[in-house]
Amino acid sequence: MISRVLVANRGEIARRVMRACRDLGIGTVAVHSDPDTDAPHVREADVAGRLPGATPAETYLSVERLLAVARGAGADAVHPGYGFLSENAEFARAVIDAGLTWIGPPPEAIAAMGSKIEAKKLMASADVPVLPELDPARATGADFPLLVKASAGGGGRGMRIVRAPDELPDALAAARREAESAFGDPTVFCEPLLENARHIEVQVVADAHGGVWTLGERECSIQRRHQKIVEEAPSPAVGPELRAALCAAAANAARAIGYTGAGTVEFMLAPDGRFFFLEVNTRLQVEHPVTECVYGIDLVRLQFEIAEGTRLPDAAPEPRGHAIEVRLYAEDPARDWRPGSGPLHTFEVPGVDAEFAVPASHGLRLDSGVESGGEIGVHYDPMLAKLIAWAPTRRAAARRLAAGLRGARIHGPATNRDLLVRVLEEPAFLDGGTDTGYLDRIGLGVLAAPLAGEDAVRVSALAAALAGAAADRAAARALGGLPPGWRNVRSQPQRRTFEAPSGQVAVDYYLHRGELVSELCPGTSLVSATPGRVVLEHEGLRETFAVTRAGDSVYVDSRLGPVAFRAVPRFTDPGSRLAPGSLLAPMPGTVLRVETELGAGVAGGQTLVVLEAMKMEHRIAAPSAGTVAELKVAAGQQVESGAVLAVIEGTTG
Repeated sequence: MISRVLVANRGEIARRVMRACRDLGIGTVAVHSDPDTDAPHVREADVAGRLPGATPAETYLSVERLLAVARGAGADAVHPGYGFLSENAEFARAVIDAGLTWIGPPPEAIAAMGSKIEAKKLMASADVPVLPELDPARATGADFPLLVKASAGGGGRGMRIVRAPDELPDALAAARREAESAFGDPTVFCEPLLENARHIEVQVVADAHGGVWTLGERECSIQRRHQKIVEEAPSPAVGPELRAALCAAAANAARAIGYTGAGTVEFMLAPDGRFFFLEVNTRLQVEHPVTECVYGIDLVRLQFEIAEGTRLPDAAPEPRGHAIEVRLYAEDPARDWRPGSGPLHTFEVPGVDAEFAVPASHGLRLDSGVESGGEIGVHYDPMLAKLIAWAPTRRAAARRLAAGLRGARIHGPATNRDLLVRVLEEPAFLDGGTDTGYLDRIGLGVLAAPLAGEDAVRVSALAAALAGAAADRAAARALGGLPPGWRNVRSQPQRRTFEAPSGQVAVDYYLHRGELVSELCPGTSLVSATPGRVVLEHEGLRETFAVTRAGDSVYVDSRLGPVAFRAVPRFTDPGSRLAPGSLLAPMPGTVLRVETELGAGVAGGQTLVVLEAMKMEHRIAAPSAGTVAELKVAAGQQVESGAVLAVIEGTTG
């Protein structure tokens, strides 16, 4: 029997594993890097061990340090979660050699699937349909478009779509760098790009006695940069016959490698109904909650029970209803999915029925790695949380999930929340018309549009101004009952200026004897205003605005949609102004390469600097043609968000 487990991971999945451990009465040991010292998963564990450093290589990818913490804490088992070392056969062997129980499949099964190249060969011999492998050195024009993939891992890292032969060398080089950074193995391979296909996967659970469950399929077709953002079970495209074929292939795959524990067999489903093996994820999947909701099980608990030798019942549970999960990321879809970092002032999702567990009945589940007051760092994946809706029907689940996201209060770095809501309410999605090209087909112009329209931004700015005035009155040492700028005779209006995502908004208003007059929102009247809550009569309706201020950031949440403002100071320091043509770092990160030099002529859109942040490469391009007048950075240098990387002057003609 397992008594104490080291969870070799962080964030949301570490908290999820610990919740299952509490239910089972198993003690928990957390590990943490220096940036994660105060993270929720550390506080929730019985004991925690420090992994000195910040980067994955020196912390969560260090086998020696992880095992040292396990020995020091008296752990007798290790759960790897997902990502990091979860699919590393050498880590699994090291855990077992140390006399600990490995909560996962045998190292041999991991090794068999650890190389996607070898995995495809093995699956072909087990009569599982596979796509042919392409040798990048021999690829011809007829082989394009193709997909470059990392052999040692997934999660979208080390993957590139290549549509023309001249793009292949750069794509291979970039994929190898990302694969080396994320998985410690730069090996990549190529295969045909199956366009307009669906990403379908089957959850398998196998015990050490020959029992294998296949718990239906999940659809994970909506992806950005080959990483899933919306997952659901069951798939709207899969009927009983196709489901039986997929499950049979998944069971064959599991038996072919002697699998035990929880794992996932992934397939691509072509428009004509043919499906092809992608990979076996020899670990728990990020999207496991949708299967848990539909089948009423706890997959993490099953992982522990199987590791202790439990035999699965002969029959798997029956499915019920539909579940949809979205991944909430600190990233801005409208800015090329730029990841964000910094303080997370507020993270609240009202109406949640369960956390890290299946709700008692249909409802909303939250699996989160963050809390209000936390910090979003630059060293790890930018996923904040997963929100899951479980309902009797697919449309009911989509509506419940969209409502939960709309009502969430998320104050800090930009997130993909608005895009997720728009996807869940978009007609093609509701009709089940999704595939891996969904985001490109519908377009970010539609899906990344803010939930708050222009009118909502204006009235939210007015609410922010009135809340600010109320805060000033509350803080006043004398005559706090009078509005700021009060005069017996009306003269100049009050003015506050905000920077909104769509540009600057100047709020001019008069507030005299309770009467509100604002040219920005004509006809809008004030009902009440406090520093945190403003009620306005707007277009014949009473609207309530929750206002939160953090430094110069002002967040306004209402039925009309969330809006984040930056309060513009009335007076600015001339020394803080940037030189024209300054190229700024959009996020903290490490400079991987500088692809220009001082005095060089550059074209608009030309890549000048490549940053690495959150385990991904980000290209920083010249906003317009000109000459590099200043070059402030070099390869290997750490930069903060907003740092000047270069200054571009004039034009190249």
